[in-house]
Amino acid sequence: MTDPTQKDPSPIVSHLFTADPSAHVFNGKLYIYPSHDRETDIQDNDNGDQYDMNDYHVFSMPNVEGPVTDHGVVLKAEDIPWVDKQLWAPDAAEKNGKFYLYYPARDREGIFRIGVAVGDQPEGPFKPDPEPIPGSYSIDPASFVDDDGQAYLYFGGIWGGQLQCWRTGEFKREAYETMEASGDEPALMPRVAKLSDDMHTFSSDVQDLVINDTDGKPIHASKHDRRFFEAAWMHKYNGKYYFSYSTGDTHYLAYAIGDSPLGPFTYQDRILEPVKGWTTHHSIAEFKGKWYLFYHDTSISGKNHLRCVKIREIVYDEQGKIKLAVPQE
Repeated sequence: MTDPTQKDPSPIVSHLFTADPSAHVFNGKLYIYPSHDRETDIQDNDNGDQYDMNDYHVFSMPNVEGPVTDHGVVLKAEDIPWVDKQLWAPDAAEKNGKFYLYYPARDREGIFRIGVAVGDQPEGPFKPDPEPIPGSYSIDPASFVDDDGQAYLYFGGIWGGQLQCWRTGEFKREAYETMEASGDEPALMPRVAKLSDDMHTFSSDVQDLVINDTDGKPIHASKHDRRFFEAAWMHKYNGKYYFSYSTGDTHYLAYAIGDSPLGPFTYQDRILEPVKGWTTHHSIAEFKGKWYLFYHDTSISGKNHLRCVKIREIVYDEQGKIKLAVPQE
C-alpha cells in the first residue's frame, strides 16, 4: 500500500524496478505505464547507456492507495523490428476505443526514434508498428488528447536524448558532443506535433514548444535550474495548459503554463525538488476528484539506473500554481 499524503511515500511496487511513470485514468481505473529498469554492469555515463531497458509492464490500481496489479510484459524490444535497444520512457493514449503505447528506442544506427503500438485494452498487450513514426526523433514521448479530440505528441531530451543533433531538422551525429545549446543562446526546446486521427502518424510539422522565462523571452541555455532537459508532460486544468518537465542536471521538476497546447508557455515554478538518484521524471493526473504527481527515485536500490515509482498528492492555489499537498522536506 502507498500513501500519497506522506512526505516520502512508499513505492507502488518493489518486486521489480520501475521509472518514468505515465499515469492515465481509463474506464474508471488508474493505469501507470513506466519504464522497466534492469540490472546491468554498464557504468553510469552521460550517454545513458546504463538505462538498458528492454520491455514494458503496465500497472493498474482501483484506488491510489492500491492494491496494484502488474499486468506483466506488454511489449518487448525483440518484437519491434526497427528497435536495437533501450526502451525508455513511454506514454499511452486512448482514442475511439483503442489504446496506444508510445515509446522511444534506439534504431539500428543508434538514433533514438519514437514508435507506437496499439491494443484493445489499456493493459495491453500492444502490437507495434513495424517502423517508427515518420519524422519522429529523440526521447520521452508524451501524448495529450484535448477536449476537442485533437491529439498531440510532445517529445525531446538533450544529452543522451540526442535533441541537440536535430537543430537543423536533420540528424547531425557530430553535434552530439555539444550536449545542448551554449550558455549565450536560448535553450533547446521540446518538440510537439499533432497526431493524425488514427494516432499512428503526425498530421502536422514538428515544431518547437517555446517556453519563455518570466521576462517573456525564451529561457536561456545557461539557466540549468529551469531550462528543458527531458521528461515532457502535458495536462489541462481550468482551461489552461500545463507543460511540465525535468531540468536534468539540476534535478528539478518544473512547469510552465500556456493558453494553447502548441504554446508558447511561460515558466512558473518547480513542482518537486531533487529526490534520491540522478534522473527525475513524472506525470500528473486527476483521479477520483484529486490530483496526483507520479514520479520516481532510487530509494530501494541506491543506484541511478534502478528506480521505483511513487505518488504524491498535489493541489492548485487560487492563481492555479501547483503545490505539493504536503510540502517536501
